[in-house]
Formats: sequence, structure tokens, C-alpha cells
Amino acid sequence: MTDWLDQVKWNQEGLVPAIAQDAATGRVLMLAWMNREALRKTATEGIAVYWSRSRNRLWRKGESSGHVQRVREIRLDCDGDAILLQVEQAGGIACHTGRRHCFYRRLHDGDWQVVERVIKTPDQIYGG
Repeated sequence: MTDWLDQVKWNQEGLVPAIAQDAATGRVLMLAWMNREALRKTATEGIAVYWSRSRNRLWRKGESSGHVQRVREIRLDCDGDAILLQVEQAGGIACHTGRRHCFYRRLHDGDWQVVERVIKTPDQIYGG
């Protein structure tokens, strides 16, 4: 029997993009990356675990902010090269900038404009 992780098409770095979506509203919260270990831990632990490319290590969402993502469902796209996590977002904040989600800038007249408010500043979340 094939390991379910073998059905994922990992990129040359051994990663797959993972989209976190609010399970209740359907709103896309963020995009991160997972390696095999992160996806396996996410499936077994029920909380989102990602691969941090900047830290070069596993990263449990909310490990320093408390904004944990409890995973309700994991899906694989039709090409096998993207993961969708349907999550319950603790604290209502998914972005390290203190916003509800990471997609808070909208292109308007050739410029990126901030269209989502900060709920808590990074200093309030992480200390400063």
C-alpha cells in the first residue's frame, strides 16, 4: 500500500504550498510551506505545522503568538501539488502583522493599498 504522503507532489526542495482557510467562513487566511514531516505532524497532532523557510525548521503555527490553527480537514488538490487546510484560527489572527489574514493588501491603480486593520500590533502579540 502506498503511503499517503507519497501521493503529494513535492517540489525540488521537498516542499508543498499549504493554504490555510477558515473552516467556518471559507476565508483564505495564509499560505505557507510544508515538508513531509510538517504534513505528517499536522495530520497526527491536529494543529498546523509548517516548514519555515526563513528559520529552516518546523514551525507550529502559534508557537510564539498563541494563534494556533486547529485543523478540521486536510485536502490535496487535483494535481497533487497543493494542500488546503481547513482550520479554526485561535484568537482570530492568522498574520504575524496582527491582522485576521495575510492577504491584507489590494492592488488599486498600480499600487498596493492596505485594506485590513491591525487587530493587535506585533509588539502586543510577541512583546517588544
